[in-house]
Amino acid sequence: MTRQIQDAYIVAAKRTAVARKNGAFRHVRPDDMLAHVLRGTVAAVPAFDLNDIGDVVVGCAMPEAEQGMNVARIGVL
Repeated sequence: MTRQIQDAYIVAAKRTAVARKNGAFRHVRPDDMLAHVLRGTVAAVPAFDLNDIGDVVVGCAMPEAEQGMNVARIGVL
């Protein structure tokens, strides 16, 4: 099997706000925060067809607790 190089396009990018440990987001689940980011990203480009999304890249500085070490997968589902 040979791999084919595909073109990649960054259509939009967003991030959450930043807070101190045990600060403003202490009662907010990380996957809920990601859901807001993903909705905002999609809303930023209303003409974009969601069926054209082939991959989503998410970074998480401290993956733990509710997201089960896989916040990106949970957020996209």
